[in-house]
Amino acid sequence: MSNFSKTFSSTLGRKLILCLTGLFLCAFLIVHLIGNLQLFANDGGYAFNKYAYFMTHFTPIKVISYLLYASILVHTIWAIIITSKNKAARPVSYAVKGANGSIWSSRNMGILGTIIFLFLVIHMSNFWYKYHWGVTPYVEYSTNLSTGETQVKEITEAEYGNQYATYVDNGVEVIKSKDLYREVAFAFSNPVYVLFYVLAMAALAFHLLHGFQSAFQTLGWDNSKYKPLVKFLGVWVFSIAIPIGFAIMPIYFLLFK
Repeated sequence: MSNFSKTFSSTLGRKLILCLTGLFLCAFLIVHLIGNLQLFANDGGYAFNKYAYFMTHFTPIKVISYLLYASILVHTIWAIIITSKNKAARPVSYAVKGANGSIWSSRNMGILGTIIFLFLVIHMSNFWYKYHWGVTPYVEYSTNLSTGETQVKEITEAEYGNQYATYVDNGVEVIKSKDLYREVAFAFSNPVYVLFYVLAMAALAFHLLHGFQSAFQTLGWDNSKYKPLVKFLGVWVFSIAIPIGFAIMPIYFLLFK
């Protein structure tokens, strides 16, 4: 076995893979949240549908998306391996939960991760899969380039032509697109799905509360110089601001759309 293989099959190596994939997924959460803020624009989904098309057709983004899918799988598999080996090394549970000084989220990362993974499967089947291969509604945006006024019209698949189109006709910019915005609005009109979404974001919050800071501890960046910044980002940005930002979206659509 090579030194490379030995390193990444060791306990430290597995933790390093877990932390690097986790930090990559954290970076994705920031980008994904910023993009999804287009849902709040009062434009009939114009900005969000343009964003959805860009994210699925711009080649560099597509390459990064493949890395994202791989990171999700690797992070999940390595988390299962590490958890299993930790249990095998300590077959008898602590007599008193938390007696070893660990916080609740660190003792339940497996449960939290399972909830998040289940959410991802459902979430991607509702939106990502449908957008690529499923049946979606279609929309046409007609923007008068002189006045800036945009008209929104639902169109049929035949009118859409099986291809995203943008062109200018007599001073009017026309965009024909799959209407992922309407798919989102439909999904978030279901109170059960909204409740599940919000609970999944709560699980994400607790998962990141431990996971983000633990990743930097694995990298050795938990010294007095960096620890305050890492703790601030881990608590206020990744375990509070980002999960709340995502959770507000389904609640907004359920109550106001």
